[in-house]
Amino acid sequence: MAGMSPSQNTLTNTVALVTGSSSGIGEATAVALAQRGAAVALVARRADRLEALAARIGADGGRTLVLPADITVQEQARDAVERTVAEFGRLDTLINNAGVMLLGPVVGADSQEWDHMIDINLRGLLYTTRAALSHLLSAADSDPRRVADLVNVSSVAGRVARSGSGVYNATKHAVGAFSEALRQEVTERHLRVALVEPGAVSTELAGHNRPEVLQQIQARFGSIDRLEAQDIADAILYIVTRPRHVAINEVLIRPTEQQG
Repeated sequence: MAGMSPSQNTLTNTVALVTGSSSGIGEATAVALAQRGAAVALVARRADRLEALAARIGADGGRTLVLPADITVQEQARDAVERTVAEFGRLDTLINNAGVMLLGPVVGADSQEWDHMIDINLRGLLYTTRAALSHLLSAADSDPRRVADLVNVSSVAGRVARSGSGVYNATKHAVGAFSEALRQEVTERHLRVALVEPGAVSTELAGHNRPEVLQQIQARFGSIDRLEAQDIADAILYIVTRPRHVAINEVLIRPTEQQG
């Protein structure tokens, strides 16, 4: 990019960990980070998907570590971070991308769906962040970049509450609040905390909903030219390649045709 020094525009000799990297935004982000020079730890539950992604990145010259894990289990989240640091020697970038969206009314809701969203969208993010913080702060105090990045992937649902999205809204609003509080706590130590809030994206995210909910989602977004996972990966890559004195704290990305 014109006007940027090589050290600002590269992630060479840095290490990233991406949760939910077996598909969608996580997969696209892992590829983008590797292409820019980072070694990338791939964390998700589907080992076969991770192995296939690692092979694709490796064929392009990138370095990866496959870490099948359920980050809703605190010990597994911690182990994924520690294995990353043991293998690569450091951790410069954490992308908290893993998430699930199970929509429907609050009245008559299946509370197991609530538990599932709270576990992945919130607890998993908290557990992984807690495990990673000391390593990120250490990276921010050392070469080659003397800055580190923590990116939390939220949603438009973390900005705007809608009927039929109550608990999903709650988890994503919580991610936003946590991100801002943490940002204030660590920003003077050059650990940048960013919140990315996508609108409708063509991924597997909506596919886990009940048939009647899928019909409602299709009715709302069916005619919209949705975002692609690569669009969000591009934004994340922009965030983590800024000069040391620049912090992108929040990015809201909607498809052009999406109103709310």
